[in-house]
Amino acid sequence: MKGKGYRLSASTGIHKGDRDYQQDQVVLLSHPRVKGCLLAVLADGMGGRSGGRKASDQVMMTARQLFERFDPVSDDAFATLKQLLEEAHTVIKLTAISTEEEPHSTLVAFLINPGGDCYWAHAGDSRIYHFHGQQLVKRTLDHSYVQLLVNRGEITDEQANFHPKSNILMGCLGTDKEPPMDTHFIAKLRAGDTLMACSDGVWHYFNNDELGSVLSTLTPREASEFLVQKARSRARGSGDNLSLVIVKLEPLAA
Repeated sequence: MKGKGYRLSASTGIHKGDRDYQQDQVVLLSHPRVKGCLLAVLADGMGGRSGGRKASDQVMMTARQLFERFDPVSDDAFATLKQLLEEAHTVIKLTAISTEEEPHSTLVAFLINPGGDCYWAHAGDSRIYHFHGQQLVKRTLDHSYVQLLVNRGEITDEQANFHPKSNILMGCLGTDKEPPMDTHFIAKLRAGDTLMACSDGVWHYFNNDELGSVLSTLTPREASEFLVQKARSRARGSGDNLSLVIVKLEPLAA
């Protein structure tokens, strides 16, 4: 898919890791009517064997329905992402009422319009990274206990990765309280940019420099395969579910 001065290439990756079942879900949707409009959505489900999968399934279903109706020309992308988060949260809570499980899910989503503007939203500790070449431009900050400690200056980012309470979330979809939602706007994507969304089963095993190197050097398909395999290796038999989606803006040949 081509934009002005660049070609879009993309890939998704998913693996159950060392878990008995898969609760992550990831999808990359091309708009049914408008060329160059993409929506990437990733959800890391939690809550018992089937509870987490039900939660992440609801995120995917809601995303497909909303994107089908989305009009890039007239609709507000942030409003659509907010609606995705709120509707998925409500449906997951209704699912919990009808079962004995406690389904919860993280959510990250980024929407690219044909003009190259990009919008993202997230809740929980799944992440979106924006790189230009090897350089990190911005990433989401987790809604987690250890991120609060980092914000206060009590621990470093590196220490947060190995903190005994690194898995405690301060907010996600499906809980009693309203989920947090942080958003970000990129006015103009350009050739050399890469966007990656991933669950903690991936990002936990890499620093920013490693991710930048991999994403700038390899194609999206190669990068997704490499990151999944390397994360599996570094987990040493105790890895979580892994999921990621990579969209790369490659310069057009002269």
